[in-house]
Amino acid sequence: MTSTDLITPVILCGGNGTRLWPVSRKSRPKQFCSLTGEGSPFQDTLRRLEDAGCAAPMVITHADYRFIAADQLAETGSKGHAILLEAEGRNTAASVAVAVVHAMSEDPERLMLVAPADHFVADELQFAAALGAGARVARNGEIVIFGVRPDRAETGYGYIELDSPAADDTARRFLRFTEKPDLATAEAMVAGGCHLWNAGLFLFTARRMHAALSRHAPKVLAAAEQAVATASRDLDFVRLGETLAAAPSLSLDHAVMEFETGYVVPLSAGWNDLGSWRTIWQETPRDAAGVACTGPAKAIDCTDTLLRSDDPDIAVIGVGLKNIAAIVTRDAVLVADLSTAQGVREAVDTARRAGWKQAEQHRRDERPWGHFETLSLGRRYQVKSIVVKPGGRLSLQSHMHRAEHWVIVEGSAKVTIGRSEKLLSENQSVYIPLGEIHRLANPGKVPLRMIEVQTGSYLGEDDIIRYEDIYARN
Repeated sequence: MTSTDLITPVILCGGNGTRLWPVSRKSRPKQFCSLTGEGSPFQDTLRRLEDAGCAAPMVITHADYRFIAADQLAETGSKGHAILLEAEGRNTAASVAVAVVHAMSEDPERLMLVAPADHFVADELQFAAALGAGARVARNGEIVIFGVRPDRAETGYGYIELDSPAADDTARRFLRFTEKPDLATAEAMVAGGCHLWNAGLFLFTARRMHAALSRHAPKVLAAAEQAVATASRDLDFVRLGETLAAAPSLSLDHAVMEFETGYVVPLSAGWNDLGSWRTIWQETPRDAAGVACTGPAKAIDCTDTLLRSDDPDIAVIGVGLKNIAAIVTRDAVLVADLSTAQGVREAVDTARRAGWKQAEQHRRDERPWGHFETLSLGRRYQVKSIVVKPGGRLSLQSHMHRAEHWVIVEGSAKVTIGRSEKLLSENQSVYIPLGEIHRLANPGKVPLRMIEVQTGSYLGEDDIIRYEDIYARN
């Protein structure tokens, strides 16, 4: 099998986490959250592409999400992947350009599939068949896009125009591409029957897309080339050069596809873009009244409603609701009309202007070594639940304004305080005086769980001096 017989997925993991708030937030956007099953959309995408016979993926994400992406890749067993980090998101054209430049130095004829990390596909066998059909066309130097037959006038998608309605799933040339039309135009497109939704999946050889970017988006390509040339290694990641921030912020649709010719493969695989609570409702099992319940949730005399609680200790009950999404997390509740997508963004903006941490931050803070959650916060004290993964190790650090008490609940802890080192097990505790250099590590095979009590005049996360860190954080 030659290198051109394999498809290298380019998985785009951008986004700011507003449309599916409060489950999705800036600190952990929707592609990394569990939305329609046990895994995240990112993990579902990884498995789907692996099952379709694709090669190891190239993942492009923001530097802030590098450890979340790496953890979820490891959970799926993905090997041989590359994770490219953007310091600042510049839309899909810049991300695709980086992937293409990266691939050109190794194999210009490599087939590349651009795949967003937040899509739902019900029929994975049909999806794999569509990829195979597209690959046969893309090997001949064509850009292939995948189109979905629309069932409504949607203004949030791009549309692909054909010369006649698509009677089957055979690849065919498209006439033109339109990104996110207004409602009247979208209604006319759907009524005419000659338009498909753009599923956000693009298949091409590196050489073909490089030429298209050179013609239509030379500034984007130039910034990407410089960013790859000045990239640096950071543990298992590749940090792209800062010049990428100078690239025009354009979607691939606007930068290239509106000016290019190519082929479209109709995709009949139960595709959906997980971009609103309505689409989550559509892809969640519903009863005869159209009610979908997730977590400790019950409905009484409700129709076409989504009830969801992400906290096992908080129950939600809906009574007499119609076309409503009621979403509950440990620290926030959203109640909205299912038809309102833009309104969720406005809700996040309202929370942000009010200065609420819930607008962007989850109560649970993810770290490369594990995670922590604040259980209680008051004047001069804070209580946290901390979980350290097997082999995880916090930085060697000190604090200027707080002391800490650690109580081990489960597992084993290796604790460094000054020049001494000790091993603690369940029900043992230790005191870290203010200003003392210290470190916590999990040398065991099971997660380390502990309770931390902080006391002092200032308890912010920025009261930290790091002396050594295996995760290369400042």
